[in-house]
Amino acid sequence: MTSLLKKARNDSVAIFNAGCRAVAPKEAINRYCRRQGNLLTIGSETYHLDSYERVYIIGAGKATAPMAQAFESLLGDNLHAGFISVKYDHTVPLSKVCVVEAAHPVPDKNGEYGSEKILEIARMATEKDLCICLLSGGGSALLPLSVAGVSLADKQETTRVLLACGATIHEVNTMRKHLSQIKGGQLAVAAYPATLVSLILSDVVGDDLDVIASGPTVPDRTTFSDCEEIIKKYDIGEKLPESVVNHFIKGKQAAELETPKADNTVFKKTRNVIIGSNIEALQAARKEAEKRGYQTIILSSMIEGETADIARVHTAIAKEVAVSGNPLAPPACILSGGETTVTLRGTGKGGRNQHFALCAAPDIAGEQRIVMLSGGTDGNDGPTDAAGAFADNTTLERAENDRLDYKVYLADNDSYHFFQKLDDLLITGPTNTNVMDLRIILVPDP
Repeated sequence: MTSLLKKARNDSVAIFNAGCRAVAPKEAINRYCRRQGNLLTIGSETYHLDSYERVYIIGAGKATAPMAQAFESLLGDNLHAGFISVKYDHTVPLSKVCVVEAAHPVPDKNGEYGSEKILEIARMATEKDLCICLLSGGGSALLPLSVAGVSLADKQETTRVLLACGATIHEVNTMRKHLSQIKGGQLAVAAYPATLVSLILSDVVGDDLDVIASGPTVPDRTTFSDCEEIIKKYDIGEKLPESVVNHFIKGKQAAELETPKADNTVFKKTRNVIIGSNIEALQAARKEAEKRGYQTIILSSMIEGETADIARVHTAIAKEVAVSGNPLAPPACILSGGETTVTLRGTGKGGRNQHFALCAAPDIAGEQRIVMLSGGTDGNDGPTDAAGAFADNTTLERAENDRLDYKVYLADNDSYHFFQKLDDLLITGPTNTNVMDLRIILVPDP
């Protein structure tokens, strides 16, 4: 690898890290929250702490532990108790808030237990109490308390089927909400009549509040009819557990089983504040890229679609920059965010960011100077220990030298082992934040 490519790769990592730092929980909370005496300000609203008998912290997500840590510092002795659910190895030391570590993206018993404890605190709160709910990406899988008649095993199998068929996060969460006792606004119902304030790190395209962590504290716009349409769209009726299909059929016929909507009284005492999002990460990444001398453009923070298709669009833009200097002349940095999907056809190991890099590699093979980095801001891409992977114009040449056939790895959805053998994985460990993905494409000067 040339010194030019090594520098570009190092620059891409620095740009990625700058984006992640901008949406780190502590920084995000400090931007949106402050305390003066007994006045706690969250966004544009101020809460008089001495007017509440008890203050509780509840929540779930990959970034929730450091969020809770920041709030413990803010609240001090005013914090009565709390309980949160986080992904394994995503915790930090806490004093009053209890933590359960659980599985993501396929839920487990720990997540079920954590959901029960969170619901217990919410139901215990009275109109004289303040509940602060902390939510981030991964919260949906970490709150897997199912409706009666649907077991955890049924929920796990449903999650696997949805992930394998290529359903979007919006569709996955629509199904999850209608199998849950806590999602889709039902946590707000449980906390009523307490004052409920949710602080949210967004990991969904468009920052839709009812999609982030499956919207436990916001009105649900989706219905059982939407679940039926998703099942038809992906033709997965025969793959889902019988109890799940039966619950959806029953839900369509029984209005009382539907999730709470915007006209429900409970939402008059509920407020939701987004404190970090993908666009904020991209804006910070742009500043770092410009500091390093790159002309920079943000394509979008809302990119969705099949990963292979999105990769081809990005490589086309990169090659245009290298050949014609449009839309930017080198040295150039092209940034994008969002969350793509991978329809599984093989049995290999990987994630959407590693798959993006592997799909991109053939299109930029032989180009003189292109470096691409695609990474998840949470530090975990799919069920792997990698945040993502690098691709550059030498990727396939190096693979051939090592007798690696990229087509075989693509067909088996085995991008992890392909890039592992090339030492091209991005390994960051848990970042303790989560605002979807960052894609960084650098076209340096020759």
